[in-house]
Amino acid sequence: MLELMWKRFDRGIDLMRSRSVLRTVAIIIGLFIIAALSVSPRSFAAQQSSDIPAWLMAHIGEREGQIAQVVWQRARALYQQKMSEGTVKNLCYFAMDATRLNDTGDGKLGRRFYVICESDRSFRAISVGHGSGRDLKGIADFANGRRCAKNFGNAMDSSLTAGGAYVTGETKTSFKGYYRVSAKQDAVLIRSFVQFDGEGETANARQREIGGHPAELLTNVCLRKEPRSPYANHDGYVPFGTLVDYAGGRSNGCTSWSPSDAGPIIAMVKDNPTTLYIYPDAADVDAVARAVVAGRSLSGAGLYWNASCLKEIHAPKFWSKETLGPILAQYKKDHPVVAQQPTPICKVR
Repeated sequence: MLELMWKRFDRGIDLMRSRSVLRTVAIIIGLFIIAALSVSPRSFAAQQSSDIPAWLMAHIGEREGQIAQVVWQRARALYQQKMSEGTVKNLCYFAMDATRLNDTGDGKLGRRFYVICESDRSFRAISVGHGSGRDLKGIADFANGRRCAKNFGNAMDSSLTAGGAYVTGETKTSFKGYYRVSAKQDAVLIRSFVQFDGEGETANARQREIGGHPAELLTNVCLRKEPRSPYANHDGYVPFGTLVDYAGGRSNGCTSWSPSDAGPIIAMVKDNPTTLYIYPDAADVDAVARAVVAGRSLSGAGLYWNASCLKEIHAPKFWSKETLGPILAQYKKDHPVVAQQPTPICKVR
């Protein structure tokens, strides 16, 4: 009997000890959670800054020509992921911050597309256009101004920039036509287009024909008789127009570089794919919009948007393909495209 009592006593002691240990563990976990929650986004960012290579530190920030830390971190994480998967082997990767100014207002273009090559410690910031969006009069207005992008989305025919993860694909080069460069000299416009492949919100990039290309095109096109041209059609005509450089302007949702910047970039990814991360993605747009409506500080909420553009647009909006797609489909049905007129024959020079 006494032995049985001692066994019960021992079990009671063990149970008390177990409960005491559990209480101690709970207290420690609680203190850890409180400590973690008390760390401000700025402190957290400071801790993460230790991951930035020393040579790159001067390029991280929110001043002109710099890349915001969150944009760089996501771009690098995407690049490292695709490298580990064997999807890319390129020594450089790309990033774009579509929340920044496209036109700084002083005759200069904002530099918000980044080429980062850690192997040779090189960093370059260049200008790039954003999606123009569209204004369907009386139905939906998701158009963007030239300076700042307010609307983002991934619907077909929306002409909007969709932020997120991309990998560069094949390069397609096509003849666009001739244009005048002097009184007695013409030149050929041959434009290259780098196809982008996306994932998640950007998975329909190929269907949307989203990619990168020089910001140049021909306008006022007519057909000129040039039977000796290697580009002449079966009747001996070639397109002839006026060259327009719209660097700093808006695109149909693609990434448009200045012609001088486009050449080296396209050569860099030809037959050698790399990654491109475009900020902001849908979740960023929605989070910032909610914070603005609630009157909360973005930095206090751990969010990022370029301050100048946010002041100009007030609050961003993401138009998902599920929301905007049916609207665009109905608009297209109600407004059938007028049959394109044949390209006119050029007048004799």
